[in-house]
Amino acid sequence: MKSFALSSEAREISKIANRALRNQGKVPCVLYGGEKQVYFSIKENDLDKLVNTPSVYIVEIDFEGTIYKAILQDIQFHPLTDRIDHVDFLQVFDDKEVTMNIPINFNGSAIGVKNGGNLLVRRRTIKTRALPANLPDAIEVNIDDLKIGKTIFVGDIRDDKYTYLAQDNAVIVGVKMARGAVLDEDEDEEGAEGAEGAEAAPESAPAQ
Repeated sequence: MKSFALSSEAREISKIANRALRNQGKVPCVLYGGEKQVYFSIKENDLDKLVNTPSVYIVEIDFEGTIYKAILQDIQFHPLTDRIDHVDFLQVFDDKEVTMNIPINFNGSAIGVKNGGNLLVRRRTIKTRALPANLPDAIEVNIDDLKIGKTIFVGDIRDDKYTYLAQDNAVIVGVKMARGAVLDEDEDEEGAEGAEGAEAAPESAPAQ
């Protein structure tokens, strides 16, 4: 997985100090998950580049000469201005699995859409658990062969390097029948109705 470097400064732990930091264009942050909690601030502009992107990263926080690897755990925004108010990071370790929401990239052009069907995307991310080195930047799903009435499930894209925290029958993407669609020889109305059923069905709950 790609990394994102951030420089930080130590901060005091008080509401007054946090308010002063925000007035200086800095954001109060805390790092959990290690031997002790680490309190620091990061420039708001630097955090904007990390937060306002669809990509996911392992964050490398430089704090007083020590590099901490972490992931974004929680972001609080100001209720009126939507500026970043506070950020929690979770420290990660090379030998311990971590869980992140990984984006899905849909590659290709579904044959069912070319024939007039409608692409139905049910998931754009999948909660994934793996060692940090094994976490992918994105999950690649090829939809070229997706015909009308057909669906791709989580179970169709399992990978030995990481674990998806969703059931095998959870729907990722499908093509449903649309008026005027042209069915191939091996496509039928029953399959099309199945895709519409997938649209109406609720997403499966993540596996425990």
